[in-house]
Amino acid sequence: MAKEKASGKQEKKEAVKVRYGMVIDLRRCIGCHSCSVACKAELESPPGVYRSWVKIIEKGTYPHVRKFFLPSLCNNCENPICLTNCPVKATWKREDGIVVVDPHRCIGCKYCMASCPYDVRSINPLKRIVQKCEFCRHRVDAGIEPACVETCLGRARIFGNLLDPKSEIAQLLATTPTQVIKPDLGTFPQVFYIEADLDAMNPMKGWKGNE
Repeated sequence: MAKEKASGKQEKKEAVKVRYGMVIDLRRCIGCHSCSVACKAELESPPGVYRSWVKIIEKGTYPHVRKFFLPSLCNNCENPICLTNCPVKATWKREDGIVVVDPHRCIGCKYCMASCPYDVRSINPLKRIVQKCEFCRHRVDAGIEPACVETCLGRARIFGNLLDPKSEIAQLLATTPTQVIKPDLGTFPQVFYIEADLDAMNPMKGWKGNE
């Protein structure tokens, strides 16, 4: 009986394991920027500061031109470089994998911005601290999806528990080829893309002077 109870507790403990991640399906993204707008509205980001945005590149020669989109946000990496390089330990990772910046510890030194290989951190000019996407952790803790996921018109963003085989995101990752940005760095990004354009994923392409 005692063994059964112990086994039941262990199963329950294993059942609640959570590792949050996001899939962005570029087959569905229409580049409407509703995710960026929802993010700014939800987190009250000041003008010129974005925690999530959409990179757009054009390819081809007129009249055969096509646009490609790449929504960008913090990858909440499994092995985040920013966490290692923060001198005041303002950056830390929750048990559910969300990488957080403690606004009370951050001194705005920008070490984390310099070390982040994805260029997804920015300084809040009003608070003078570094901020980034944290998967809307205040919403997630309340059982609500991140603002960008809830707002996406084409349902291009899927968020959930990567460790739950019954979750939509886990099933999608199990059945659909995906990509991550800069997989060679060993950071293990937890934002996955479906059919992302390779040039859009290249940080040196898509900007004026770098085409």
